[in-house]
Amino acid sequence: MLLKDLLHAIPVTDYRGSLETEVSSLCLDSRKVQQGSAFVAVRGHQTDGHLYLGKAIELGASVLVVEELPAEINEGLVYVVVADSAYALGVMASNFYGNPSAKLKLVGVTGTNGKTTIATLLFNLFQKLGFHVGLLSTVQNMIGDRKVEATHTTPDPISLNALLREMVEDGCDYCFMEVSSHAVVQQRIAGLRFVGGIFSNITHDHLDFHGTFAHYIKAKKKFFDDLDRSAFALSNIDDKNGLVMLQNTFAHKKTYGLHQMADFKAKILENHFDGMLLQIDGQEVWVKLVGDFNAYNLLTVYGAAILLEQETVKVLTALSEITGAEGRFETLKSSTGVVAIVDYAHTPDAVENVLETINGLRQAGQQIFTVLGCGGDRDKTKRPEMAEVAARLSDKVVLTSDNPRSEDPATIIKEMEVGVPADKKKNVFSITDRREAIRAAFHLAQPGDVILVAGKGHEKYQEIQGVKNHFDDKEELIKIFNDHN
Repeated sequence: MLLKDLLHAIPVTDYRGSLETEVSSLCLDSRKVQQGSAFVAVRGHQTDGHLYLGKAIELGASVLVVEELPAEINEGLVYVVVADSAYALGVMASNFYGNPSAKLKLVGVTGTNGKTTIATLLFNLFQKLGFHVGLLSTVQNMIGDRKVEATHTTPDPISLNALLREMVEDGCDYCFMEVSSHAVVQQRIAGLRFVGGIFSNITHDHLDFHGTFAHYIKAKKKFFDDLDRSAFALSNIDDKNGLVMLQNTFAHKKTYGLHQMADFKAKILENHFDGMLLQIDGQEVWVKLVGDFNAYNLLTVYGAAILLEQETVKVLTALSEITGAEGRFETLKSSTGVVAIVDYAHTPDAVENVLETINGLRQAGQQIFTVLGCGGDRDKTKRPEMAEVAARLSDKVVLTSDNPRSEDPATIIKEMEVGVPADKKKNVFSITDRREAIRAAFHLAQPGDVILVAGKGHEKYQEIQGVKNHFDDKEELIKIFNDHN
């Protein structure tokens, strides 16, 4: 592709060399540069791509996209100066792959909790409705029935546009993707065309990255601010920041909710461990998911499907048949009658939602045992809050490791223990080894009791000191259940 075509719709402040230069590939990582590559120097959260211009040149880059010209200019190369290289990368990646987001219907889902479930439910729903669909989520990326490994909630712009191009070539009609606040701030979705945006909720999370809750809200809101007039913006009116997301968007504004007046309304009529009876826009439907948070998720999916011009009866019928995302309120039952729930809940609000749902479903005499950890190298302020919620809403809690990463697991647990109320301390135990913690909870439980294993959900690994070791909460529970048949 010619460089001038790659730079379409990007404000260029200065350049050296010819814009007629042929570009063979686009690179964000200097180590992946090949002969004829365009290397885009992005200033990231942890490093600055401008420090690797020499490496990119050494490996054969013919074009360097920068925010400022280096002191030494190589006469044989092309230098392009832009105000924001992260934004430029997003638009260039879209141009390089033929603007794939404009060739299918792309819907983005943002919010603290529920993104994965909503995107996955939409993917499953539209498959049931007979469409060829793509999915970009934390758990997995899908192109039709083909799985593509997911490494981030939202991939970098080059990987993202490459996946969207694959979807277009494979004949996908729709793609449903999670849009993280990091991705918005880091311009990973720059250049993409969305036909719709969905907001689930916003609670305390990622303050290690955003600094303040106000900045976190602003990041989520920017996604909606950037939608165009032909798109829809669907927001949770029951969330206190739901209408904030819609304040400045040009998109068609729509709302959903269980409690307030909204464009799409639902009510829980019955709630059980194996499903619930909902009334959605006046029509009753039995679904295989449970809990208030899933009522919101299903209502969101219904609303989005209607806004995407699907038939109401077909949508409700399909909703009654589909299941949720892996590791989201996944229920297992032992032969002894112990119910275990694996859930990705890793914020105070998510843990509270799951435990309130379990408390609403349990019968008299059933006890709740919660196994909970907090990730290392992440927002530390939520650690005591998560422990407080677990202690308040469970009969017994086992604090343990999540993904400690570079931190000492024992230190993380101590920081969690600070949040445990004095009158609950006797019901809270600390076991650093996650496998042993899950086993301990099972041994404490009696037939009919409920064990919640929270924090990791779908993850198949545990990251300790830079090493990802195989670990699967669901797998561990199945092993324990089989050992006690």
